[in-house]
Amino acid sequence: MDEQKAKGGTNTKFIDLTMPLNELTPVFPGDPKPEFKRVASIEKEGWNEHRIHMNTHFGTHIDAPWHMLKNGKRLTDFPIDKFIGRAVVLDARGQKEIDLDLTAVKETNILLLRTDHTRLIASPDFFEKNPVISRRLAERIVQKKVSIVGLDSYTPDNPPFEIHKLFLKNEVLILENLVNLDKIPTGVFTLYIFPIKLDKIDGAPCRVVAQIGRVP
Repeated sequence: MDEQKAKGGTNTKFIDLTMPLNELTPVFPGDPKPEFKRVASIEKEGWNEHRIHMNTHFGTHIDAPWHMLKNGKRLTDFPIDKFIGRAVVLDARGQKEIDLDLTAVKETNILLLRTDHTRLIASPDFFEKNPVISRRLAERIVQKKVSIVGLDSYTPDNPPFEIHKLFLKNEVLILENLVNLDKIPTGVFTLYIFPIKLDKIDGAPCRVVAQIGRVP
């Protein structure tokens, strides 16, 4: 379920912002297709088991600085609390080059940008007509000392990926391919990002959950 009420709090709910991973999940052009292969079955071996082959930047995932920077930090160089915190969603729908007022965004917040681009996931335009973050907005995000920037698109910019590099050299991590941002109400909420704990790596698929109704 995308939404679920938390036990012990009728005014608290969880919203899953994670894209399902399967053989139909699109991969960045040029990347190998994922593989989901059954290697054991209850009928034959007595249990079910699958082998999964996929890139680190697949589905809903987070980029570490090493993704774009030669001497950048790996994902496991960051403490777990880097991936949990206060978050705000800003509406960027209809903007080809995103530039927004950041008044509602505070230092160390996680900033999510709603573009609705992942609704085009089955379209040939998904990797062609994506919105991008403007240089002006990117610089203000860095000045605000935002912790993580996420969006419901596969990238915040296009080659040569200068916005990627600007964020990552300032340790603003990048969260891509979110879904369900339309289900988050206005205001501050708690965001939990749980990357797969791949050691010393450039990025990883992750489960992303918004908790509405409770802010630390």
